[in-house]
Amino acid sequence: MTVLVAAVIVHDKAANRVVLLQRGPDAKFAQGMWDLPVGKSEPGEPITETAVRELYEETGLTVKPESLTVAHVIHRAWGVEAPNGFLTVVFAAHEWTGEPENREPHKHAQVCWVDADAIPKEFVATTASALHCYLRGGPQVSLDGWT
Repeated sequence: MTVLVAAVIVHDKAANRVVLLQRGPDAKFAQGMWDLPVGKSEPGEPITETAVRELYEETGLTVKPESLTVAHVIHRAWGVEAPNGFLTVVFAAHEWTGEPENREPHKHAQVCWVDADAIPKEFVATTASALHCYLRGGPQVSLDGWT
């Protein structure tokens, strides 16, 4: 079974900044690394609803599903919880309500705005690639771990 995942790039184009989170010491993987708000889809949940739910659960930001646009798709060959891989749909959101806050301090060290020209290097590789491709208008699909 392939695990379906949603990630969200909240992009404030006017201020050239994005919302990122830093995984905490007790995170399931990538402890201390930066990442996009991201999470697995629940059974029977449309991917846009996953994106909206995960973004709110992790950051407190609210977006409308219909305002999301597909920014990137990542197909990863395998993972700790997904022996058959992950399919991550990375959405971009340019409209939201609220201010970012760390709503899951047991998982994340911090949630904050980061200048789009100063993305931290200590970033989960797959979502970092998706974010950089989005910011520079590059390819919209990436593969990870396929031979």
